[in-house]
Amino acid sequence: MDAVRLIVTSRRSLAAGGDVPGILAEVWQAQALAQAIGSRLAVAGPPELRGEALGLTELAGRGCGVLDPPELAPGELRAGQLTELGDARHTLMYLGGLLGEVGIALVGLACAADDEGTYWQCMEAIDAADESRDRVLEMLRRLADREQVLPEREAG
Repeated sequence: MDAVRLIVTSRRSLAAGGDVPGILAEVWQAQALAQAIGSRLAVAGPPELRGEALGLTELAGRGCGVLDPPELAPGELRAGQLTELGDARHTLMYLGGLLGEVGIALVGLACAADDEGTYWQCMEAIDAADESRDRVLEMLRRLADREQVLPEREAG
């Protein structure tokens, strides 16, 4: 499935809310999807994005690692459904939005946490989502820089 469609599905599922385990499962799904997208960009994306994409893969993996993995039925892992990235810029814009929403959801969970374990799990996941989003924004900046350089080369 196309990356943007999977991101939109994740955003809708995250926005639907639910109980704490359900929201944490959606956060985990979003981080796993960010990890898969980063991995694809690191291997087959534009050359100027590959280093940042590798960093995104590592950070999103850390985001998954700080959360308990959800129990998913076969085929429910959205990252496993990723078949194509489409336009890198478009995908990264949507992914940045998803990671921002993940951070907001985690802040809400941390503020309402009844136990210290959930609070700290959320805080670590907030950190990972924020750093992942920073990588996405850096990749978007690099793409914008590339688009400015290309017309200058053609005019020269």
